[in-house]
Amino acid sequence: MAASFFDVDGTLTSTNLLHPTFFYLTNQPNPLRSVGALARAALGAPRMALAELVDRRRFNELLFATYEGISRDRLLLLADEAFDRAVRRAIYPGARELVQRCRSEGHEVVLVSGALDLLMNPLAKYLGGAAVICNRLDFKDGYATGKLLRPVVAGPEKARLVRAWAREHGHDLEGCFAYSDSYSDVPMLSAVGRPCAVNPDYRLAKLARTYAWPVIHLGKRPTASRLLDHLP
Repeated sequence: MAASFFDVDGTLTSTNLLHPTFFYLTNQPNPLRSVGALARAALGAPRMALAELVDRRRFNELLFATYEGISRDRLLLLADEAFDRAVRRAIYPGARELVQRCRSEGHEVVLVSGALDLLMNPLAKYLGGAAVICNRLDFKDGYATGKLLRPVVAGPEKARLVRAWAREHGHDLEGCFAYSDSYSDVPMLSAVGRPCAVNPDYRLAKLARTYAWPVIHLGKRPTASRLLDHLP
């Protein structure tokens, strides 16, 4: 059985990691805590912006450090609303169709994202069922420490995790598929035999042309089904 590995932000949704983070920081137990959390995030913004350009793992670590001090209970309490506002509404037209097409071909669908399990688990359920490889917060005494549990899902690490997943579940990577919008995910795309660029950024689009990888534009063309000739 083949597997289809999907990046999420920019690939299946128009959202990114900042949207749910902003939601959580602005929905603290009281306004003063929200202001304080936003102020700390603003101070760290220049470092995050630099990290996003050179090291996706470091960017994730800096971003999720802003969750420090938020209780697990509050994160879970707000999870459904955060998913609805920051993720579900941002799902591209055609994204569910693409996932369902993969599933109908007998593929195991796996979401591979730097986002938190708090949001990726509801998304997996909304898409009709999928496995999830994503980031998880570290907690101590019920409160987020501001650190991520290892491994951090970002950049080249995604490729290693995809290989490990395929090995553990008996998938031949040459027969597997991977989908992403970002050049930073080229290692993950290159790990499988059937890579596909979805809503690609400039560098990924150029690379896809060079290697004749299929390209899908979800949300930009009437249907995705006519662009899925790369599926068996």
